[in-house]
Amino acid sequence: MGDTHRIGVVGLGVISRAYLDTLHGHPAVRVTAVADLDTSRAAAVAAELPGVEALTVEELLSSPDVDTVLNLTVPAAHAEIALGAIGHGKNVYGEKPLAATLSDAHAVMEAAAQAAVGVGCAPDTVLGTGIQTARSAVEAGSIGRPLSASAVMVTPGHERWHPHPDFYYTAGGGPLLDMGPYYLASLVHLLGPVRAVIGASSRLRAERVIGSGPRAGERIPVEVDSHVSGVLEHVGGTLTTITTSFDGVATTAAPIEVHGEAGSLAVPDPNRFDGEVRLFELGDTQWRTLPPSAGYIGGARGVGLLDFVSADGQRAPRASGDLALHVLEAMSALLDSAGTGRRIELTTSTAPTAPVPLTAAEEWRGDATRRPTSP
Repeated sequence: MGDTHRIGVVGLGVISRAYLDTLHGHPAVRVTAVADLDTSRAAAVAAELPGVEALTVEELLSSPDVDTVLNLTVPAAHAEIALGAIGHGKNVYGEKPLAATLSDAHAVMEAAAQAAVGVGCAPDTVLGTGIQTARSAVEAGSIGRPLSASAVMVTPGHERWHPHPDFYYTAGGGPLLDMGPYYLASLVHLLGPVRAVIGASSRLRAERVIGSGPRAGERIPVEVDSHVSGVLEHVGGTLTTITTSFDGVATTAAPIEVHGEAGSLAVPDPNRFDGEVRLFELGDTQWRTLPPSAGYIGGARGVGLLDFVSADGQRAPRASGDLALHVLEAMSALLDSAGTGRRIELTTSTAPTAPVPLTAAEEWRGDATRRPTSP
Protein backbone atom coordinates (compact mmCIF):
# COMPACT_ATOMS: atom_id res chain seq x y z
CA MET A 1 0.00 0.00 0.00
CA GLY A 2 3.01 2.31 -0.08
CA ASP A 3 3.39 4.97 2.61
CA THR A 4 1.25 4.63 5.70
CA HIS A 5 -2.11 6.27 5.02
CA ARG A 6 -3.28 8.71 7.72
CA ILE A 7 -6.86 8.43 8.96
CA GLY A 8 -8.92 10.94 10.94
CA VAL A 9 -12.15 9.66 12.50
CA VAL A 10 -15.18 11.95 12.91
CA GLY A 11 -18.00 10.55 15.04
CA LEU A 12 -17.24 8.27 17.97
CA GLY A 13 -20.52 6.49 18.54
CA VAL A 14 -21.17 2.77 18.89
CA ILE A 15 -19.85 1.70 15.48
CA SER A 16 -16.51 3.54 15.89
CA ARG A 17 -15.25 0.84 18.23
CA ALA A 18 -15.44 -1.82 15.52
CA TYR A 19 -13.59 0.40 13.04
CA LEU A 20 -10.86 1.32 15.50
CA ASP A 21 -10.33 -2.34 16.40
CA THR A 22 -9.52 -2.97 12.75
CA LEU A 23 -7.58 0.17 11.92
CA HIS A 24 -5.58 1.16 15.01
CA GLY A 25 -2.16 -0.41 14.75
CA HIS A 26 -2.62 -1.68 11.19
CA PRO A 27 0.67 -1.38 9.28
CA ALA A 28 -0.93 0.17 6.19
CA VAL A 29 -2.82 2.98 7.93
CA ARG A 30 -2.31 5.22 10.92
CA VAL A 31 -5.18 6.71 12.89
CA THR A 32 -3.84 10.17 13.68
CA ALA A 33 -6.87 12.05 15.01
CA VAL A 34 -10.40 11.65 16.34
CA ALA A 35 -13.20 14.18 16.73
CA ASP A 36 -16.74 14.24 18.05
CA LEU A 37 -19.28 16.92 18.92
CA ASP A 38 -18.82 15.61 22.46
CA THR A 39 -15.23 16.74 23.01
CA SER A 40 -14.92 14.73 26.23
CA ARG A 41 -15.71 11.56 24.29
CA ALA A 42 -12.98 12.39 21.76
CA ALA A 43 -10.50 13.04 24.57
CA ALA A 44 -11.35 9.72 26.22
CA VAL A 45 -10.88 7.76 22.99
CA ALA A 46 -7.59 9.49 22.18
CA ALA A 47 -6.30 8.79 25.68
CA GLU A 48 -6.71 5.05 25.09
CA LEU A 49 -5.09 5.00 21.64
CA PRO A 50 -1.36 5.85 21.57
CA GLY A 51 -0.42 8.37 18.90
CA VAL A 52 -3.99 9.58 18.35
CA GLU A 53 -4.88 13.25 18.94
CA ALA A 54 -8.29 14.57 20.00
CA LEU A 55 -9.31 17.51 17.81
CA THR A 56 -12.43 19.53 17.11
CA VAL A 57 -14.29 18.53 13.97
CA GLU A 58 -13.06 21.54 12.03
CA GLU A 59 -9.47 21.01 13.21
CA LEU A 60 -9.57 17.41 12.02
CA LEU A 61 -11.06 18.28 8.63
CA SER A 62 -8.28 20.80 8.00
CA SER A 63 -5.45 18.86 9.65
CA PRO A 64 -2.35 18.35 7.46
CA ASP A 65 -1.85 15.04 9.30
CA VAL A 66 -5.01 13.47 7.82
CA ASP A 67 -5.24 11.96 4.32
CA THR A 68 -8.69 10.36 4.57
CA VAL A 69 -11.58 11.29 6.84
CA LEU A 70 -13.53 8.33 8.19
CA ASN A 71 -17.04 9.74 8.57
CA LEU A 72 -18.97 7.87 11.28
CA THR A 73 -21.49 10.59 12.10
CA VAL A 74 -25.28 10.13 12.00
CA PRO A 75 -26.80 10.09 8.47
CA ALA A 76 -28.07 13.66 8.71
CA ALA A 77 -24.47 14.88 9.08
CA HIS A 78 -22.85 12.64 6.44
CA ALA A 79 -22.94 15.20 3.63
CA GLU A 80 -21.82 18.14 5.77
CA ILE A 81 -18.75 16.29 7.06
CA ALA A 82 -17.94 14.80 3.67
CA LEU A 83 -18.13 18.17 1.93
CA GLY A 84 -16.01 19.75 4.67
CA ALA A 85 -13.32 17.12 4.22
CA ILE A 86 -13.43 17.36 0.43
CA GLY A 87 -13.16 21.15 0.71
CA HIS A 88 -9.83 20.63 2.46
CA GLY A 89 -8.61 18.25 -0.26
CA LYS A 90 -9.13 15.04 1.70
CA ASN A 91 -10.55 11.68 0.69
CA VAL A 92 -13.69 10.54 2.49
CA TYR A 93 -14.84 7.09 3.53
CA GLY A 94 -18.16 7.06 5.33
CA GLU A 95 -20.73 4.92 7.01
CA LYS A 96 -23.86 4.21 4.99
CA PRO A 97 -25.88 5.78 3.53
CA LEU A 98 -23.68 8.10 1.49
CA ALA A 99 -25.94 11.00 2.54
CA ALA A 100 -29.39 11.50 4.02
CA THR A 101 -30.79 12.67 0.68
CA LEU A 102 -30.01 11.86 -2.92
CA SER A 103 -29.35 15.51 -3.77
CA ASP A 104 -26.77 15.71 -0.97
CA ALA A 105 -25.13 12.50 -2.20
CA HIS A 106 -24.85 13.93 -5.73
CA ALA A 107 -23.29 17.07 -4.24
CA VAL A 108 -20.69 14.99 -2.42
CA MET A 109 -19.74 13.03 -5.54
CA GLU A 110 -19.60 16.15 -7.72
CA ALA A 111 -17.42 18.00 -5.20
CA ALA A 112 -15.07 15.01 -4.95
CA ALA A 113 -14.74 14.83 -8.72
CA GLN A 114 -13.90 18.54 -8.92
CA ALA A 115 -11.36 18.24 -6.10
CA ALA A 116 -9.89 15.01 -7.53
CA VAL A 117 -10.28 13.14 -4.24
CA GLY A 118 -11.76 9.73 -3.56
CA VAL A 119 -15.05 8.76 -1.95
CA GLY A 120 -15.72 5.37 -0.38
CA CYS A 121 -18.70 4.17 1.59
CA ALA A 122 -19.90 1.28 3.71
CA PRO A 123 -21.20 -1.37 3.79
CA ASP A 124 -18.01 -3.37 3.51
CA THR A 125 -19.69 -6.57 4.70
CA VAL A 126 -20.22 -7.32 0.99
CA LEU A 127 -16.46 -7.95 0.79
CA GLY A 128 -16.56 -10.86 3.24
CA THR A 129 -16.69 -14.54 2.39
CA GLY A 130 -20.51 -14.69 2.54
CA ILE A 131 -21.45 -12.35 -0.31
CA GLN A 132 -18.24 -12.91 -2.28
CA THR A 133 -18.63 -16.71 -2.24
CA ALA A 134 -22.24 -16.31 -3.37
CA ARG A 135 -21.15 -13.96 -6.13
CA SER A 136 -18.50 -16.45 -7.23
CA ALA A 137 -21.16 -19.18 -7.47
CA VAL A 138 -23.47 -16.98 -9.55
CA GLU A 139 -20.65 -15.95 -11.90
CA ALA A 140 -19.50 -19.57 -12.23
CA GLY A 141 -22.96 -20.50 -13.52
CA SER A 142 -23.90 -22.70 -10.57
CA ILE A 143 -27.57 -21.63 -10.78
CA GLY A 144 -27.60 -20.95 -14.51
CA ARG A 145 -29.14 -17.70 -15.70
CA PRO A 146 -30.44 -15.72 -12.68
CA LEU A 147 -34.18 -15.10 -12.99
CA SER A 148 -35.31 -13.73 -9.64
CA ALA A 149 -34.18 -12.96 -6.11
CA SER A 150 -35.66 -12.08 -2.74
CA ALA A 151 -34.27 -9.99 0.12
CA VAL A 152 -35.90 -9.89 3.55
CA MET A 153 -35.01 -7.92 6.70
CA VAL A 154 -37.55 -7.99 9.54
CA THR A 155 -36.88 -6.70 13.06
CA PRO A 156 -38.98 -5.07 15.83
CA GLY A 157 -36.73 -1.99 15.67
CA HIS A 158 -33.35 -0.80 16.94
CA GLU A 159 -34.80 1.06 19.93
CA ARG A 160 -34.76 -2.25 21.79
CA TRP A 161 -30.96 -2.18 22.08
CA HIS A 162 -29.62 1.21 20.93
CA PRO A 163 -29.43 3.78 23.76
CA HIS A 164 -29.94 6.72 21.35
CA PRO A 165 -32.08 5.39 18.47
CA ASP A 166 -33.69 8.72 17.47
CA PHE A 167 -31.92 8.96 14.09
CA TYR A 168 -33.34 5.62 12.96
CA TYR A 169 -36.78 7.25 12.85
CA THR A 170 -35.98 10.64 11.33
CA ALA A 171 -35.09 11.75 7.79
CA GLY A 172 -32.31 9.54 6.48
CA GLY A 173 -33.42 6.68 8.74
CA GLY A 174 -36.06 3.99 8.56
CA PRO A 175 -35.51 0.31 7.78
CA LEU A 176 -34.69 0.80 4.11
CA LEU A 177 -32.12 3.59 4.41
CA ASP A 178 -30.63 2.03 7.56
CA MET A 179 -30.45 -1.68 6.68
CA GLY A 180 -31.20 -1.53 2.97
CA PRO A 181 -27.64 -0.63 1.95
CA TYR A 182 -26.43 -4.07 3.11
CA TYR A 183 -29.03 -5.79 0.96
CA LEU A 184 -28.93 -3.47 -2.06
CA ALA A 185 -25.12 -3.43 -2.21
CA SER A 186 -25.09 -7.22 -1.99
CA LEU A 187 -27.71 -7.55 -4.71
CA VAL A 188 -25.71 -5.26 -7.01
CA HIS A 189 -22.58 -7.37 -6.36
CA LEU A 190 -24.58 -10.53 -7.13
CA LEU A 191 -26.84 -9.41 -9.98
CA GLY A 192 -25.59 -6.08 -11.28
CA PRO A 193 -27.03 -2.55 -11.14
CA VAL A 194 -30.71 -1.69 -10.91
CA ARG A 195 -32.63 -0.24 -13.85
CA ALA A 196 -35.99 0.62 -12.24
CA VAL A 197 -38.02 0.08 -9.06
CA ILE A 198 -41.55 0.10 -7.72
CA GLY A 199 -42.30 0.32 -4.01
CA ALA A 200 -44.88 0.52 -1.21
CA SER A 201 -44.51 1.47 2.44
CA SER A 202 -46.36 1.90 5.73
CA ARG A 203 -45.90 3.06 9.32
CA LEU A 204 -47.12 0.88 12.21
CA ARG A 205 -46.90 3.41 15.05
CA ALA A 206 -46.20 7.09 15.60
CA GLU A 207 -43.88 6.60 18.60
CA ARG A 208 -41.22 4.18 19.80
CA VAL A 209 -40.05 3.44 23.35
CA ILE A 210 -36.31 3.28 24.09
CA GLY A 211 -35.59 -0.06 25.71
CA SER A 212 -32.09 0.35 27.17
CA GLY A 213 -29.56 2.83 28.47
CA PRO A 214 -30.00 6.06 30.43
CA ARG A 215 -33.08 7.04 28.37
CA ALA A 216 -34.92 3.72 28.79
CA GLY A 217 -38.68 4.28 28.75
CA GLU A 218 -38.47 7.57 26.85
CA ARG A 219 -40.82 7.89 23.86
CA ILE A 220 -39.44 9.17 20.56
CA PRO A 221 -41.40 10.19 17.44
CA VAL A 222 -41.43 8.15 14.24
CA GLU A 223 -41.12 10.53 11.29
CA VAL A 224 -40.48 8.02 8.48
CA ASP A 225 -42.19 4.88 7.21
CA SER A 226 -41.06 1.81 9.14
CA HIS A 227 -41.99 -0.90 6.61
CA VAL A 228 -40.90 -0.77 2.96
CA SER A 229 -41.44 -3.37 0.23
CA GLY A 230 -40.68 -3.24 -3.46
CA VAL A 231 -39.40 -4.77 -6.68
CA LEU A 232 -36.00 -4.06 -8.23
CA GLU A 233 -35.52 -4.53 -11.96
CA HIS A 234 -31.85 -5.31 -12.56
CA VAL A 235 -30.20 -4.30 -15.82
CA GLY A 236 -29.63 -7.96 -16.69
CA GLY A 237 -33.35 -8.72 -16.35
CA THR A 238 -33.42 -10.31 -12.90
CA LEU A 239 -36.30 -9.20 -10.66
CA THR A 240 -35.70 -8.87 -6.91
CA THR A 241 -38.48 -8.51 -4.34
CA ILE A 242 -37.30 -6.73 -1.20
CA THR A 243 -38.85 -6.20 2.23
CA THR A 244 -37.26 -4.15 5.01
CA SER A 245 -39.21 -3.66 8.23
CA PHE A 246 -38.93 -2.32 11.76
CA ASP A 247 -42.52 -3.46 12.33
CA GLY A 248 -42.19 -7.26 12.40
CA VAL A 249 -40.97 -9.61 15.09
CA ALA A 250 -39.12 -12.42 13.31
CA THR A 251 -38.88 -14.26 9.99
CA THR A 252 -37.80 -17.66 8.71
CA ALA A 253 -36.97 -16.24 5.28
CA ALA A 254 -33.40 -16.38 4.05
CA PRO A 255 -31.86 -12.89 4.05
CA ILE A 256 -31.24 -13.22 0.31
CA GLU A 257 -32.13 -15.97 -2.15
CA VAL A 258 -31.20 -16.02 -5.84
CA HIS A 259 -33.08 -18.31 -8.20
CA GLY A 260 -31.83 -19.36 -11.62
CA GLU A 261 -32.89 -21.78 -14.31
CA ALA A 262 -30.51 -24.44 -12.98
CA GLY A 263 -30.54 -23.89 -9.22
CA SER A 264 -31.20 -21.70 -6.19
CA LEU A 265 -28.73 -20.01 -3.88
CA ALA A 266 -29.34 -19.11 -0.22
CA VAL A 267 -27.14 -16.15 0.76
CA PRO A 268 -26.24 -15.33 4.38
CA ASP A 269 -27.03 -12.17 6.32
CA PRO A 270 -25.44 -9.26 4.39
CA ASN A 271 -24.95 -7.42 7.68
CA ARG A 272 -22.27 -10.02 8.44
CA PHE A 273 -19.02 -10.73 6.67
CA ASP A 274 -19.34 -14.52 6.70
CA GLY A 275 -22.05 -17.16 6.94
CA GLU A 276 -23.13 -20.24 5.02
CA VAL A 277 -23.79 -20.04 1.30
CA ARG A 278 -26.10 -22.91 0.30
CA LEU A 279 -26.82 -24.25 -3.17
CA PHE A 280 -29.73 -26.40 -4.39
CA GLU A 281 -29.14 -27.50 -7.99
CA LEU A 282 -31.84 -28.82 -10.30
CA GLY A 283 -32.04 -32.58 -9.69
CA ASP A 284 -30.61 -32.44 -6.16
CA THR A 285 -32.57 -33.70 -3.15
CA GLN A 286 -31.19 -31.26 -0.57
CA TRP A 287 -29.24 -28.07 -0.06
CA ARG A 288 -25.46 -28.27 0.17
CA THR A 289 -23.12 -25.75 1.76
CA LEU A 290 -20.43 -24.24 -0.44
CA PRO A 291 -16.96 -23.77 1.07
CA PRO A 292 -15.71 -20.17 1.15
CA SER A 293 -14.17 -19.45 -2.25
CA ALA A 294 -13.80 -15.66 -2.24
CA GLY A 295 -13.73 -12.68 0.10
CA TYR A 296 -11.81 -11.42 3.12
CA ILE A 297 -11.74 -14.24 5.68
CA GLY A 298 -12.70 -13.02 9.15
CA GLY A 299 -13.72 -9.65 7.73
CA ALA A 300 -14.51 -6.81 10.11
CA ARG A 301 -15.71 -3.20 9.90
CA GLY A 302 -12.96 -1.17 8.31
CA VAL A 303 -11.78 -3.74 5.78
CA GLY A 304 -13.55 -1.66 3.12
CA LEU A 305 -11.48 1.36 4.11
CA LEU A 306 -8.31 -0.72 3.86
CA ASP A 307 -9.50 -1.86 0.42
CA PHE A 308 -10.25 1.78 -0.46
CA VAL A 309 -6.80 3.12 0.42
CA SER A 310 -5.06 0.22 -1.36
CA ALA A 311 -6.92 0.78 -4.65
CA ASP A 312 -4.86 2.17 -7.52
CA GLY A 313 -5.06 2.71 -11.24
CA GLN A 314 -5.28 -1.03 -11.77
CA ARG A 315 -8.29 -1.56 -9.50
CA ALA A 316 -11.09 0.73 -8.35
CA PRO A 317 -12.23 0.71 -4.71
CA ARG A 318 -14.80 -2.00 -4.09
CA ALA A 319 -16.79 -0.10 -1.44
CA SER A 320 -16.96 2.95 -3.68
CA GLY A 321 -18.89 6.18 -3.67
CA ASP A 322 -20.30 5.32 -7.10
CA LEU A 323 -21.82 2.10 -5.75
CA ALA A 324 -23.14 3.92 -2.66
CA LEU A 325 -24.73 6.62 -4.83
CA HIS A 326 -26.45 4.01 -7.00
CA VAL A 327 -27.70 2.13 -3.94
CA LEU A 328 -29.00 5.36 -2.40
CA GLU A 329 -30.81 6.28 -5.61
CA ALA A 330 -32.44 2.83 -5.72
CA MET A 331 -33.61 3.22 -2.11
CA SER A 332 -34.78 6.80 -2.64
CA ALA A 333 -36.66 5.70 -5.75
CA LEU A 334 -38.38 2.92 -3.79
CA LEU A 335 -39.57 5.48 -1.24
CA ASP A 336 -40.64 7.89 -3.98
CA SER A 337 -42.50 5.10 -5.73
CA ALA A 338 -44.23 4.17 -2.47
CA GLY A 339 -45.49 7.73 -2.23
CA THR A 340 -46.60 8.11 -5.84
CA GLY A 341 -47.46 4.57 -6.94
CA ARG A 342 -45.27 4.95 -10.04
CA ARG A 343 -42.53 2.77 -11.47
CA ILE A 344 -39.33 4.86 -11.37
CA GLU A 345 -36.35 4.46 -13.66
CA LEU A 346 -32.93 5.17 -12.15
CA THR A 347 -30.51 7.74 -13.56
CA THR A 348 -27.31 6.27 -12.06
CA SER A 349 -25.52 3.02 -12.57
CA THR A 350 -22.27 1.48 -11.36
CA ALA A 351 -19.55 -0.55 -12.99
CA PRO A 352 -18.93 -4.10 -11.74
CA THR A 353 -16.36 -4.22 -8.95
CA ALA A 354 -13.45 -6.61 -9.02
CA PRO A 355 -14.22 -9.81 -7.08
CA VAL A 356 -12.31 -10.25 -3.81
CA PRO A 357 -9.96 -13.23 -3.98
CA LEU A 358 -10.10 -15.54 -0.96
CA THR A 359 -7.81 -13.59 1.38
CA ALA A 360 -6.59 -14.88 4.74
CA ALA A 361 -7.23 -12.74 7.79
CA GLU A 362 -3.49 -12.55 8.47
CA GLU A 363 -2.95 -11.05 5.04
CA TRP A 364 -5.58 -8.29 5.07
CA ARG A 365 -4.99 -7.47 8.74
CA GLY A 366 -1.30 -7.10 7.99
CA ASP A 367 -0.07 -8.65 11.24
CA ALA A 368 -1.46 -11.86 12.71
CA THR A 369 -0.16 -10.99 16.17
CA ARG A 370 -1.63 -7.49 16.36
CA ARG A 371 -4.18 -7.22 19.14
CA PRO A 372 -7.21 -4.94 18.60
CA THR A 373 -7.74 -2.07 20.97
CA SER A 374 -11.28 -0.90 21.72
CA PRO A 375 -11.78 2.56 23.16
